[in-house]
Amino acid sequence: MANRGLTVVYILCVWFVISFVTNIIGPLMPVLIGDFHLNLALAGFLPFSFFLAYGLVSIPAGALIETRGPSFSLLTALSVNLTGALLFALHPTYLAGVAALFIIGAGMAMLQVIINPLMRMAGGETHFAFYSVLGQLVFGLASYLSPAVFSVIMTRNSSLPGVLTALTTMFHAPHWALLYWLFALLFLLTIGLTFAINLKSFSLNADERAEPIGVYLSLMRNRTALLYFFGIACYVAMEQSIANWMSAFLQTYHGIDPTTVGAQEVGDFWGLMSVGCLIGLGLLKLLDSKVVLCGAVICAALSLAAALFGATQFSLVAFPLCGLFLSVMFSIVFSLGLNSLPNNHGALSGILCSGIVGGAFGPLLVGAVGEHLGLRLAYLLVFAFMAFLFVIGICAKPLVKNQTVFQTSQHT
Repeated sequence: MANRGLTVVYILCVWFVISFVTNIIGPLMPVLIGDFHLNLALAGFLPFSFFLAYGLVSIPAGALIETRGPSFSLLTALSVNLTGALLFALHPTYLAGVAALFIIGAGMAMLQVIINPLMRMAGGETHFAFYSVLGQLVFGLASYLSPAVFSVIMTRNSSLPGVLTALTTMFHAPHWALLYWLFALLFLLTIGLTFAINLKSFSLNADERAEPIGVYLSLMRNRTALLYFFGIACYVAMEQSIANWMSAFLQTYHGIDPTTVGAQEVGDFWGLMSVGCLIGLGLLKLLDSKVVLCGAVICAALSLAAALFGATQFSLVAFPLCGLFLSVMFSIVFSLGLNSLPNNHGALSGILCSGIVGGAFGPLLVGAVGEHLGLRLAYLLVFAFMAFLFVIGICAKPLVKNQTVFQTSQHT
């Protein structure tokens, strides 16, 4: 690639957009439950719709990238995202929201299928875990800003630009619909950035390209590939269950206002994820990524237990702290997966991205159980997801280990 550094910066910008849009669902949940008069089970279908798209679109997206190239694929994905954002902005209803979130999720799945192997090649395979965590740092920063913007829109409507408030008046929309007008603008800007950057000369390495369907079927029978597929699924189920139901939990058990303190708690969760990424970048230069993963899982489990069973002041601290410990998990599991097989990384990337479908089933499962047993008991399901990640940390046997200051990369 002609300019690796520029490509890394571009990928980080795309990560920012993905995060800023994706993780607004958590702060929105209590508001949508009230506005649409939903029970917890129906509310769970909103994140379900979004993350279901990952399971359906990720592998076909790999084929699109192979046949049409990264520029066309990125522009297609961003156009799909733009369509979904405009749908929800123009029709802020429950059914339109379910459809719009599925469309946006499809676009996000396409984006992630290309930028993960692209980052691996631009940054180098021995530094992939490091650059992936750097991407998570940007991801966490955007997720911290997103709830803050939501809170401003919900509590300081008079200070918003006139054109935005005019849009909600024109379409008789609730103020939270302004978020999706903002997302549409963000997608348009990213489309412009994609046109500006030269990716036409870029082509994936042979081991990063999408493979024939037979390769996918073979990987789906490969125990190592399946282990990391379910690892990604468990991580995203855990992350989204904590983030999406956090504000509703605090409102239900501690009387916390979801549009102010609740939204801030979700923002702090993602903000501390950024802090955790900074710490993780240092730890990955000192320790094996398997050790970092196991330690992070243990700390996250302790923090979640304190959030669920502690008094209000403990819950308000412990919920955001979960983000600190979750911060490095996705990147480590993804990099362990790609570095545990010698080839077919393009196909494997599509399969691992399909694992993000776990974000559909995790919150839906918590909502369904919570409808009958309460959110506190429903949240106990998250500990099962954590246990699976701990098993990965113990059992992983990567062919390429993350490079530390004490050793060079090792090939076994």
